[in-house]
Amino acid sequence: MKKKHVSAQTPAIAWLLQRDIPFKTHVYKYKNHGGAGHAAAALGLDLHYIAKTLVMENELGQPLIVLMHGSHEVSLKQLARQTGHRSITPCTPRDAQRHSGYLVGGTSPFATRKPMPVWAQDSLLALPEIHINGGQRGLLLTISSAVLTDELHAQPVQAALTVD
Repeated sequence: MKKKHVSAQTPAIAWLLQRDIPFKTHVYKYKNHGGAGHAAAALGLDLHYIAKTLVMENELGQPLIVLMHGSHEVSLKQLARQTGHRSITPCTPRDAQRHSGYLVGGTSPFATRKPMPVWAQDSLLALPEIHINGGQRGLLLTISSAVLTDELHAQPVQAALTVD
């Protein structure tokens, strides 16, 4: 994959460039509450290959990142069980931005404001490449899924994530 110059370099892109990680950029017109489905439709990409980045908190208020297929929903009970927590809840948009440094809809797991453990759907990790948020609304990056485990030390989860 070739690196492509993006006019507004995000912290996520700077992080990838600093580590010499190849990526491709995909820019689309962002739509509030459009989610991964809108991004897939706008770019003509398969929703299964788009990784949603969710910022969650455990029962102690400690943040974590969950990466999952754009076509799937999370089971919070199963996720908590698999990650060794009593409970996990989604962050409010304000808290998600405070933890990650990114606006909701533009959250990337790379170069977050606070270091957070990353949990990724095991079938997402098995794909050769994925499309993931590049740190701003309307920007996806295509990267090797191995970056998630090699650089972010993402831990796999299985049944914690279920199809819509």
